Amino acid sequence: MRQLLIAAMAILVISCAQKKTANDNVEKEIVKDYKIEFGKVSRSAVFESDTMSIWGGTLAKGDDGLYHMFYSRWPKSLGWEWVTYSEIAHAVAKTPFGPFKFNDVSLPMRDSSYWDATTTHNPTVQKIDGKYYLYYMGNKGNLETPSVPGKAKLNWQHRNNQRIGVAIADTPYGPWTRLDKPVIDISPDSTSYDALMTSNPSVCQMTDGKILVVYKAVGKQFKLPAGGPVVHMVAIGDTPTGPFKKYPDPVFVFEGERFPAEDPYIWYQDGKYRAIVKRIKFEGKKRLFSLVHYDSEDGINWDRAKYFEISDKTVVWEDGESQKFDHLERPQVFIENGEPVALLCAADIYDENNVRQSYNIQIPLKITKYDVEE
Repeated sequence: MRQLLIAAMAILVISCAQKKTANDNVEKEIVKDYKIEFGKVSRSAVFESDTMSIWGGTLAKGDDGLYHMFYSRWPKSLGWEWVTYSEIAHAVAKTPFGPFKFNDVSLPMRDSSYWDATTTHNPTVQKIDGKYYLYYMGNKGNLETPSVPGKAKLNWQHRNNQRIGVAIADTPYGPWTRLDKPVIDISPDSTSYDALMTSNPSVCQMTDGKILVVYKAVGKQFKLPAGGPVVHMVAIGDTPTGPFKKYPDPVFVFEGERFPAEDPYIWYQDGKYRAIVKRIKFEGKKRLFSLVHYDSEDGINWDRAKYFEISDKTVVWEDGESQKFDHLERPQVFIENGEPVALLCAADIYDENNVRQSYNIQIPLKITKYDVEE
């Protein structure tokens, strides 16, 4: 009997020691500060079309070993009609930097009874537990086109009908199952930050398996149809399709600014949640755009990272030429073998007729990691 008691106590001691070691490993996770820089860009790392405006690519690697880009597109002949006639399409390449070739339309228009009947836009793709989840903005409306090439105007009905949805597939080729309702809808309280519209989701799986979403929100505090302020909110769900619990405080804010940022891309790595965000800084009536870097311990509360500034919309091509775009936004990080290797961005320039010529660009990333100072 005494021998059995001693053996039981020995097993208990070993078990407790093993649990302590496992907890110690979690506690000792090394936290790093990131300095994010651009590498030189190949001239072939541009995805464009003669007839379609291209915007905001997001990338996943398939089980076929190929790289699958999902992006927004609409006819150039309509003008800057992203909010009205955008659809999410799918292109394929042998490397994350391209060249990419159009394959199919993933999320086209559908029956007018659906919340996303006419428009799908600004995708971000995640592979979770063997399935592909394509998060996006959708809307519906009267399909009127106030724009013409060289003179952009918004269809406010479509803009204010924006909501966030997700489509699911077993492979990047589809078929995609779209949900009948948004996964992040507007809040019913007219004083909420997202009382008017929700859009531009960024998504990652958290360390506990839950799904973190940071999304663009517009409220009704200011004059309609534009409304405002334009902020970003956080929501967390137990599954990739929700339901999502919304958190009340906006993130990426600057005191006194009504539209400080947009287009975040979030991910978790080396002990922190991280975000690359388009910063919108106002000097008088002039807007200055750049890409900046935030990080977070919990995905809910975000601070400017130690190395905050990333780019002022300038890239350097492999041939040494430097180019500053009119817009460089919708940053989407592609991670392979546990490391960020490419940043996909929507880029454009205005031509001599003031027409926006837009395309997607795949930028190599250079990340220097530093131990966090205590």
